[in-house]
Amino acid sequence: MSADEVITAAHALAREGLVDAFGHVSARSDDAFALTPPRPLASLTLGDDLVEVALDANDLPDGAPKEAWIHLEIYRRRTEVGAICRAQPQAVNATAAAGLVIRALHGQGAFVGVEVPVHDDPTLVRSRELGAAVAERLGEGDAVVLRGNGAVTVGPTPGSAAARMVVLEASAKINLAAASAGGARPLSDAELDAWRAVAPELLGRLWSYLRAR
Repeated sequence: MSADEVITAAHALAREGLVDAFGHVSARSDDAFALTPPRPLASLTLGDDLVEVALDANDLPDGAPKEAWIHLEIYRRRTEVGAICRAQPQAVNATAAAGLVIRALHGQGAFVGVEVPVHDDPTLVRSRELGAAVAERLGEGDAVVLRGNGAVTVGPTPGSAAARMVVLEASAKINLAAASAGGARPLSDAELDAWRAVAPELLGRLWSYLRAR
């Protein structure tokens, strides 16, 4: 996975307003992962150096964001995950503050899970223990909400992880609107299965759109 792929995904998150001064994107290589430095993602340029973290690291290297523990602990548990996005989507934060669980109320919502798990601790994730707690809460899912502290999405590539973050924010907005209207109609199991079957194709198209912008 090239550094430019990571930075392109970082720029997409910034353009969509899903990060401000905070947020990071990473991609796995054979026995390490490369992570954006602790700078606003919009300030990165193609060709900038990323921070490399070994998967067997006991300490974070100089220059790594403190929340690199989230990435490290997820990669250790999920060998199929190739990339991770960490962002601060406003509607996602609002659902957590309201005590709402983001459910799949529209087709693309199925791409981030039937119900997105919530890590119910707003503390900054700056230790291995807290990173492990986030990874455990994510489990085998595609997204996890950090109460009062944004969200994390995963995918096989930086583009797919970024596309999932966009979908997660859209799903949060729909959940908030449904709650304001007084009710919600989640997708059925059959509907969820049908949408999840086309997830790779549609996330790829969404990423093409985001990249083109």
